[in-house]
Parts: sequence; C-alpha cells; structure tokens
Amino acid sequence: MQLRIFFFLFVFSAFETSIAHVAPDSARQRIDAVRIESEIELTGKLSDPRWNLAKPVQLAFEVTPGENTPSSQKTTLRILYTADYVYFGFDCKDTNPSGIRAHITDRDKIFDDDYAGVILDTYGDYQRAYEFMVNPYGIQADLMRVGGDEDDSFDTVWESAAEISDSGWSAILAIPLKSLRFPSVREQSWVALFFRNLPRTSREQVSWTPYDRNNPCYLCQGGMIVGIADVQSTNSVELLPYVAGQQRGALRNESDPSTRFENGKLKGRFGGGIRYSPGPDLSVEAVVNPDFSQVESDATQISVNSTFALNYPEKRPFFLYGADLFQNQTGTLYSRTINNPLGAARVIGKSGSFSFGYLAASDRNTPYIVPGEESSDFIATNEKSFSNVARARYDFGNETFVGGMMTARNTSTAHNYVGSLDWSYRFWENYAFRGEFSYSDTKEPNDLSLISSTRAFGSTGHDAAFDGEQYGGGSYQLGIRRDARDYSVTLLYMDRSPTFQAQSGFVPNNNTRIAFLQQQYTFYPNNAFMDSWTIMGNAGLHFNYDGTRKEKWFVPGITAQLKNQINVSLTYFALNDELFGGLQFDNINRTQIDVTARPSSALTLRFDGAFGRFIRRSADPEMGKGHDISLAATLRPTSRLQVDLSYSRARLSSVASGRLFYDGYISRVVGIYQFTPEIFLRVIGQYDQFNKAIDFYPLLSYKLNPFTIFYAGSTYDLSDFGAPFGIRQTARQYFLKFQYLVRS
Repeated sequence: MQLRIFFFLFVFSAFETSIAHVAPDSARQRIDAVRIESEIELTGKLSDPRWNLAKPVQLAFEVTPGENTPSSQKTTLRILYTADYVYFGFDCKDTNPSGIRAHITDRDKIFDDDYAGVILDTYGDYQRAYEFMVNPYGIQADLMRVGGDEDDSFDTVWESAAEISDSGWSAILAIPLKSLRFPSVREQSWVALFFRNLPRTSREQVSWTPYDRNNPCYLCQGGMIVGIADVQSTNSVELLPYVAGQQRGALRNESDPSTRFENGKLKGRFGGGIRYSPGPDLSVEAVVNPDFSQVESDATQISVNSTFALNYPEKRPFFLYGADLFQNQTGTLYSRTINNPLGAARVIGKSGSFSFGYLAASDRNTPYIVPGEESSDFIATNEKSFSNVARARYDFGNETFVGGMMTARNTSTAHNYVGSLDWSYRFWENYAFRGEFSYSDTKEPNDLSLISSTRAFGSTGHDAAFDGEQYGGGSYQLGIRRDARDYSVTLLYMDRSPTFQAQSGFVPNNNTRIAFLQQQYTFYPNNAFMDSWTIMGNAGLHFNYDGTRKEKWFVPGITAQLKNQINVSLTYFALNDELFGGLQFDNINRTQIDVTARPSSALTLRFDGAFGRFIRRSADPEMGKGHDISLAATLRPTSRLQVDLSYSRARLSSVASGRLFYDGYISRVVGIYQFTPEIFLRVIGQYDQFNKAIDFYPLLSYKLNPFTIFYAGSTYDLSDFGAPFGIRQTARQYFLKFQYLVRS
C-alpha cells in the first residue's frame, strides 16, 4: 500500500512540471529538398547532374562509441523529390574500402553490415517514425520506430540501389510518397535523422545531428527537412490476390509408427486483400480467405521446465501493418490468437494528434490461453469466433500520449471483453511516467472436454475448467523511469487480479502483485580495449492476492562493450527465494552469462548460459541444480552464402538425491544462398532430442518486394521411435504460393 501511495504522490508532483524541453524548429539543423520534374534512374551512383541542385549536408558527428566527436569517415547526403517520390542520395567515403562489411541477403537482414539510413517523423510529434536503410549492395531494411522501440516487422514498398567504389560506396533511396503517411498540408516540415553504420573494431555510428545521451527522446534531436511542397494526397488502391496449392501426407496416427502413411489430395486455395487509402492519413483494408501460413517455421523453444504458454512472434503480413498502434503495456492484443480467419478487416487513421485503429476478424479455429498464478493452459479448438479491436491514442508530443483500447471476442456461447486506458508522460527532460488500467469481463464456454482442470483462480471461487462461469477482473501497472547518459533507474508496480483474462492477447499469468526496481550506471572509457561498461542491479517482491509472498530477488550484474564488437554480460541471482507448488524454496542462486562477438564480416558468435539452481516445476516440485545454455554461430564465407547454427541444451538434477530430471537439447541449422537480391534458396534442419523429432524444410523464394512473392517448398517431419521402427517419417507437405501486389 505504501508503494502505491508513493507512486501517486510522485505523479501529482511531476504533473506540476512542464513537458521536457524540445528545441524549436528554428533552432534545428535544416536541409532543403529540391524538386525535380522527372524520376531519377537508380544506378547507385550520384552521377545524375540534378543531384548538384541539392545542397549536401555532412554526417559529421560520431555518436557511438564517440560522443559527438568528429567522424572518422566523410558522409554526405542530398535530397530531391518529385510529385511521387522522395530521393535520398548518400555518398559514403571510406579510406579503407576493403574493410567494408556487406552481404547480398534477404531484406531486413543487413544489421551486421555497413549501412546508411534515414529516419522520418513526418508528423513531427516524436511518437513514431519510419526508418529506411540500405547496405552497400542496395539491400533494404525498414523499421517503424515507436518512442524508443523499433519494430522490425514493418514493411513497405520502396526502391534502392548502391555501388561500391575505390573510394567507398554510394546509395540512392527512392521512397514513394504513397508509402508514407504525412499531414495534408501544402508545405511539409518533417523531423529527420540521417545516420551511417560502420562496423569495424567498434560499431561506429555517425549522424547528421549531435546526440545528447542525457536526452532519451531520440526523435526530439533530429533536424528538419524543408522544401517539400505541393505533393498531392492522392487516393491509392492496393490489391493483393494470391493462389496457393499444397499436398500433405502423414501417418494415419502420427504417434504410432505402425500405422500406414497416407497421401492426401492436392488442395488449392485462393483469396486476397484490398487496401484503400483516400489520403495519407487513412487506410481501409480487408482480406477474404487469407493465406496466413508461414514459410519459416518457428524455432522450437525448450519448454520442459516451463509452466506458462510460450510467446512466438507474429510473422503474417496482414497483422504486421499498423501493429505498433495496437500495442499496449499489458499485451491485450496478441494477433496470433486470431488463428485461422475466414476474413478480416482493418481501418487505421490519423487526424492531427489523434490516431485510431479498428480490427475485425472471423476465426475458424479459436485458441485459448487460460492464465494462472503459477501456470497457464493453452487450448486449441475448432470453435468459431468473431473478434473486434478498437484503439485510439492522442499524442501530445515528446513521447507523451494518452490512449485507450478495447478488445472483444465472441463465440456462440462465450465471450471476453477487455477495456484499457494507457499513457506515457515525459517530464524533467529524462523522466517518464507510464501506466495502464484494464478491466476484463469473461464468460467461459460450457465444455469440460476442452479443459476440466480444477486449478483455482486464487480465493475467488472460480477455476480454470470451462464450465460456463462468468467473472470480471482488473489489471494495472504504474512505472517511473529515468534514462540518462550515466545513471538510469526504473521503478515498476504491476497488479493483476486472479480473474483478469485477455483472450485476444498474451497474458498467461494473473493473481499477482509485483514491485520492481532496476538501476544502472554506465562508464565510457572508450579506450583501446573497451567502449563502455555498466554496473546494474534489480530487485523485486512478488505477492499474490491473498497477501502471500511468492518471490523476492536481488540480481546484481555487469556488462561491457569491448572492442572487436564483443559484448559480455554477467549477472548473479544473489537473493532468490520463491514459493511454488505450496513449497518454499530459498537460495535459488545461479549465474547468467551472455556473450556476443562479431570479430569479422564472416563470423558472428553468441553464447547464453545460466548455471546453478532452478526449481523443478512439476506436480511435485523440487530444488534442482543444472544449466540452460544456448550457442549460436553465423557463418558468411561469401557475400551470398549464410549458415546459421544453433544449439540449446537444458539439464536439471535433484539437489537432494542427484536424480536426473531431464537432459536434452535442440539443434538447428539454417542455410541460405542468395542468388540475387530477389531470389534465395533456404534449407532448415532441426533435431529436438526431447521429442525425438527431426524436421527438414527446403524453400525457394522469389521476392520482388515485401508483398509480391513466389514460394515453392516442402516440409518433412520425422520421429525416432526407437526399436524396432527407428526413424520414420510422420508427415510431409509440398506447397506453392504466388502473391502479387497491384498498386495504383
């Protein structure tokens, strides 16, 4: 109670201050965009004489690892535009061009390379911004920046070209205006940041504008693009039809190797979507019979000692567009809970500082995540459901906003409704107060064949069984954060009642009250051995709604950014006591080590390991001793070939008796050969020792842009059944898909 009172008193005092200082437009660096009447040919060279019409600016500041020191290499940028495109021309000089790191890869996989890019906050509200980057081979990457976070699932259509020369490299980025949302005014004024990444002994980043590490608002420190005028907010229509075919075969009973392997019929599927944008501030989209299959399998996660549902990232394009708007702190929308929709529709718009979105979908196979205090249940069903999601947000600027979201999922006999209010308020320049209040109303299905568990929801009298109960529950969290050059601190309180459920989201745990404090202090020696190092510590208390203390912890640590792009992190659970399964476990001490190294363009290495004590989370919990480790390596022997190797292992044995609880591993190999920037061949192989499962997935891909694609591939699933059957194929699938974007 005292902690909650402290939060409210602190907030009231904070609101008496003004919003953190943001430099006025007149004080910012500016670059003029020059209008031309015809398109630029994308050769990668800035040889078109019209580039000389634009006055260049220099990316003069090294912001990492240096702190606004002079850049080691010269980089200039010019901007041209037409009625349809904005062009950015980079000239990236390099005194040692043989040291340039670049690979021919699929898009969005250039972040270990040299690259140059632009960040565009077209509304100037410092809330979200487009990021466009290109490497020395012209390979693209695009992200959506929301506050201090970057969303790499964002994709849009644009063009690029680059060329390496004896003096460095150059690149042209051509961004269609119809790929951007911007104000419907005659003269545009966009906040912009321009940068270049040089991965050498250190990961050097240079910038057009200086960066103040004491100001956590990165977008607030950009300059201004001026001169873009009389660009039309024309209507645009996008059609995205597809056709797909597949043939699947499997054992009649995939868990019984004695059953016959049966080949299914060849199945065809077609459908598509349409997106209409009457202007840059509004888009309306609908899909019918969408193909939401994935061509890259989710990497299997070790779950042998996990009692909660696992979170896998969304990869389906329809749900990725505008996903940043529908995010909130609790996670009341997790689009993978819309599993197999018959159709879906979405509206996203912005009017001044007000943003809004609406999503509706009809699902043919509805999944459930039933949360709990110490475990959750995931249930796949054939139930049909209809989901509605509405989101609104008002931006005050400088990463300050207030928003609300509602989700509703209805089946024929059940429902789940969630309403949320969230906000972020930045004050005293580098402090932020964030929070969210949510309330849910749930009516369960009345079908014990789906789940009959008597797992209790605290002391509410309700349980996890689907027996038609109806109940409501609340959730809220409050956080204060200070981000600064040297000292940063986060104080967070989270409260979630035993009957709070967000069935359209990913909220696997409830009946919890957690107070959390994290502090860190960073030093910047920037010498021949090290760029920076940080000491840190986090501590917390966890109670349930009955007032029982579930957990307390204190975890100190240290991280260091060394030369040769080596990052090392060491943490230790110095205090870790937990009540689980009705038993008290004290001194659950362990050490966590994380190392990442990129010593050359051809090699990246990663190691994550936890060693020490863990609770064996089963019906009869027990203290165990063991490790969880993960090793990964990325090999790039040529500019076109990439091989990713990974190995994850978990082992745990009883502290009391030495009895082995489990010991197993998952290994995975991904090989990719990129014939051209558009065409690649990929082969994935995986072995899961826990389940004795072997997977093999070859794929040929042609990708003209993120949406015009052709896939041809297959999947092979095998299991080791032991004697007398040995390894036997349990399932196989062949598939083709062609999808084409028509844009007007």
